[in-house]
Amino acid sequence: MYSLNPGFRGPAIQRGLSPLELLLTKVNAGAGGALLASGLIQPPPVWTFGAVAAVAGVLNLAPGPRSLARWAAVGARYWRERRTTPRLSTTAGETRTWTLYPLHGTMQDPVLRAGFHETFGRALTYVGNQSRSAGIQVHVTHHATVSDVTLHTQTISVHIPKGVISRPERVLNTIEREFTRLGALTEITPEPVPSVTDRASEWAALEDGRYAATARITGWPHTNNGNLMPDLLLEQNMDQAQKERRRDRSLSVLYRPLPLAQARRSAKWRKAAAEAFTTDNVKKDEHQETSGTTHDALVHGATLVDIDAYLTVWGDSPEDVTDARWAAQLDADEHRLRLNWLIGQQHRAHVMTTPHGAATRNGAIL
Repeated sequence: MYSLNPGFRGPAIQRGLSPLELLLTKVNAGAGGALLASGLIQPPPVWTFGAVAAVAGVLNLAPGPRSLARWAAVGARYWRERRTTPRLSTTAGETRTWTLYPLHGTMQDPVLRAGFHETFGRALTYVGNQSRSAGIQVHVTHHATVSDVTLHTQTISVHIPKGVISRPERVLNTIEREFTRLGALTEITPEPVPSVTDRASEWAALEDGRYAATARITGWPHTNNGNLMPDLLLEQNMDQAQKERRRDRSLSVLYRPLPLAQARRSAKWRKAAAEAFTTDNVKKDEHQETSGTTHDALVHGATLVDIDAYLTVWGDSPEDVTDARWAAQLDADEHRLRLNWLIGQQHRAHVMTTPHGAATRNGAIL
């Protein structure tokens, strides 16, 4: 939890795509396959290739990080969910939330930290193997409230969507026993999600008077020696100038463990894609080393875990949020984190750093 890579894990295929985006992907692939098959039987007119190329360009041309089709999907979500933010946290299913406080010094001690991550990874592996398709979510949040003394709150939520398994309470009770080994665990009922009273492209104003801006963490270091969370949230190892620019922050990591069969298929296709489309020899060797590590982990019973991580900064005004974003960006650069501030989606992105984020549908937050 203090590290964004506590054990072996890797991304799932098509992480976070909505049903519309999945449909566009299948239509694009199906049209290309049909054209290829028809070309083998009888050569089509030349203009057909131009038409298919034009459609592929509309679907896949990327002005920035997203294709035009993905931009359209984002716009549709923005319009549909602009007035329905609370629905993001009310997905049907079973959800249980706990506060967790590990033993003091756990993340600073290499031995204790390794044991902590091993136990947490074992719980994720158990969760992933309880269903035939990925759907169970483990959502971990960290909240740092800065005052004379920095208050740090940690929660773990487990959400099992309706219909994924027949007896969700059995899984929840088993997971609770696993988490009890991590530290002081107390079951809680989270407070309601605060309503959004005003919106802008870079912040959201909440009914309690605070302003929030959320970024998705799109890249993180392989190792951090246990100092990421103390520096990022707890103000340790900071000089006075750094402490003066600090604001309240929230960090969350959403884990979606894959079932073993799905993890093996994902690893197989990732390896095949890397071998087929990588021309850089250094990258090819890197992919080969990674696939070897993945294979060994799967042989020993591990599973792949789809990870989404988010960072929210809080302030009393839009100017405070802007300053807090700048300070968070500097800290992220120092720790080699890559942040995507989710421009235009702040009206719902802040939900992901509350305990309610565990009930968010896959792909609801981009």
